[in-house]
Amino acid sequence: MASVSIEHISRQFRSRRAVHRAVDDLSLSIADRGLVVLVGPSGCGKTTTLRLIAGLEELSSGTIRIGDRVVNKIAPKDRDVAMVFQNYALYPHMTVFKNMAFGLKMRGVPKAEIRVKVAETAEKLGLAHLLDRKPSQLSGGERQRVAVGRAIVRKPQVFLFDEPLSNLDATLRLHMRTEIKTLQRDLQTTMIYVTHDQEEAMTLADHLAVLKDGVLQQFGSPLDVYNRPANRFVAEFIGTPRMNFLRGRLDGDAGFLCFVGTVGRLPLASRESASMADYGDREIVLGIRPQDVQLDGEAVGLESIGVDAAVRLVEPLGDRVNVHAATAGGDILIARVSPDRTPAVDQRVRLCMNVANAHVFASDEQGRRLN
Repeated sequence: MASVSIEHISRQFRSRRAVHRAVDDLSLSIADRGLVVLVGPSGCGKTTTLRLIAGLEELSSGTIRIGDRVVNKIAPKDRDVAMVFQNYALYPHMTVFKNMAFGLKMRGVPKAEIRVKVAETAEKLGLAHLLDRKPSQLSGGERQRVAVGRAIVRKPQVFLFDEPLSNLDATLRLHMRTEIKTLQRDLQTTMIYVTHDQEEAMTLADHLAVLKDGVLQQFGSPLDVYNRPANRFVAEFIGTPRMNFLRGRLDGDAGFLCFVGTVGRLPLASRESASMADYGDREIVLGIRPQDVQLDGEAVGLESIGVDAAVRLVEPLGDRVNVHAATAGGDILIARVSPDRTPAVDQRVRLCMNVANAHVFASDEQGRRLN
């Protein structure tokens, strides 16, 4: 296996009217045997980045290294990477065996060795009984495993996965997610995985790279990205349901930093001990995750502040309920509550916010984290 180093890479497309940067000055370091997930909304540049690594797109600038080799000018077939596509890209006229063997055959591997390698990989993926079938005779999950097996059988230095589970139903997607994570651990492979599903990204990754408009927003472990989002975009994108945001200002009177907004005055921290001490008396955005907003009477922490609101939407999810409620000032807060305390739509409730876990962001467009 090998590490992957991406240094200030860009990919731009020119039209008559403008230049569009699909990837903009991106730098990442993927450790040998690491699993890095590129995550972000559609059009953020994650698939383009994967295709640049594979050599399927041409770099506008920057350097890509796989192991010790600079691969900028190396043809895709010689980069020793394997890519699994969203649409599986299986040959419909070939059996499972021939699909998995095709890459080895093109490299001149002896037939006896091909049979052994395909048999070993098929057994590992639960495909041994399907080797004589064609893709049209397989389920979506089986086709996906064949696509993965075709990549694995070559034993490349790097595996590239481009939203491989997006065409599967929810149950099968969860099952395949577990299989891919287990497979990566067992094979000790270097893997770069692209998805727009932040839950899939959180559960799979050793490290997350969050992208927006071709620009890297944050790179770190899933829990670090979740607990300490670099800006409002990351805070909103990572986490289900999304983080609540309240606009207001920081007021540093009476020895405390307080958030002042339409929900009232919320004390955040003592001015002396707060990491936000330099940000008093300015416009900010307060972020609070739904699990830190609950109905009055449910424990959310020692630093809980109550706000009156009217229920607008109730989303039962079995073990929890998401309650959307509007405050008198027009803010919509999402609270995650227990199912045995589900309020009715239009019911007046008091929401308790655990401000000890609040995040503070700048109010400008970049919205960087302040605390």
